[in-house]
Amino acid sequence: MKTVQVTGPGTVEWVEIDQPTAGPNDVLLAMKATGICGSDAMYTMMGGVPPHQGCTILGHEPAAEVAEVGANVEGIAVGDHVVIDTMTFEDGLLGSGGAQGGMAPFVVVKNAKLGVQLQKISSDVPWDVAALNEPMAVAMHGVNVSEPTPADKVVIFGAGPIGLGALLGFKSKGVASVVLVDVLDERLATAQEIGADAIINGYTEDVAARLIEIHGEGPAGIIPGQVKPDTDIYYDAAGAAAVLHTTFAAAKRRARLTIVASYTDTVEVPVGPLLTTELQWRWAVGYPTEIFEVTKDIEANWEKYQRIISHRFPFDDALEALTVASTPGAADKVTIVFE
Repeated sequence: MKTVQVTGPGTVEWVEIDQPTAGPNDVLLAMKATGICGSDAMYTMMGGVPPHQGCTILGHEPAAEVAEVGANVEGIAVGDHVVIDTMTFEDGLLGSGGAQGGMAPFVVVKNAKLGVQLQKISSDVPWDVAALNEPMAVAMHGVNVSEPTPADKVVIFGAGPIGLGALLGFKSKGVASVVLVDVLDERLATAQEIGADAIINGYTEDVAARLIEIHGEGPAGIIPGQVKPDTDIYYDAAGAAAVLHTTFAAAKRRARLTIVASYTDTVEVPVGPLLTTELQWRWAVGYPTEIFEVTKDIEANWEKYQRIISHRFPFDDALEALTVASTPGAADKVTIVFE
C-alpha cells in the first residue's frame, strides 16, 4: 500500500510498504480521513521523528472504519466508525514517529481495547469531521485547564482550528460568554456562525475597550483608578506576543490566562504590574484525558465542527494538501479523505 512519508529534511514522498495484518488481539483499521496538523510541517522540516527519522509516516488526526477484528477483541465490530487515541499505540505514536501513520490506507492496532486506543463515533458524523477529534481534544484540554464555571466570561485569541474548538468546548461547559479575537474577518465570521457571543478584530479595534463594552468592568487589583474588563478567562490559541501583552494590560484581579499556543520567541513579562493583579497562569499541552471526552460533543454538534474545516483533499492529492496546509495564510484546517 502507498503511504505518505517524510524521507528527509524538507522532503515528503509516496512510499510503498506492506499492508499490516491483524492477529487475534488486534484490530485492522481502514483509514477514512486524517487532518493535517502544524506539527506535520515541523516533522517534515526535521526530516522525520526518531526512531523513524527518514521514514516517518505522517497522519496523527485520523478517523477510520473497522475492517477486521481479532477473535479475542471485545466490544468492537467490523464496520464500526472509530476515532483514535494516537498516543496509546504499542508501536509508538501514530503519525508522530511511531511505526505507523494515518496517511496510509490501513493501520493495525495491537492489543486493541475499546476506550483505550479506539472509541466509536456515530456514522452520522462525516469522516473528515470525525478526524477533528484529536485536535479538538487538544482544545478541550485547554478548556479544562481553565476550570470554567457557568458564570465565567471568556475571551479566546485566535480563531483558527484550536480557537474554534475551544469556543465549542467552552460552550459545552455552559459558560456565560465567549468572545473571539482574531485579525482576519473571515475567521471571525466563522466564529460567530458557530456560536461566539461577540467577535473582535484585534487589528482594527481596541481589544480591552471592547471587552469592557461586552463583559463590563471588573476588579482591577490593588492600584486605584485602573479600569479592567470583567473577563475571567484569557485563552491564547494564537501564539503571538501581542496577545500576551494585551492580556497583561487588560487582566483583572485573579483572571486566568491559559496558553495552548506554542511560542518560538521569548516574550518579556512585566512581573511587577502583574503581581498586583495576581494573574493566574495556566499551561495546556496535548490531551491527558480529553481524547474521547470531546467525541460526544462532536456527535451532537458536528455541523458546527464541520465549519472548522477550510480545505478537503482526496488521499491521492495528499502531497498537495500538505503543501497547502504548510503555506502561511493559504488554509485553516486541511483534511485528507480516503475514497
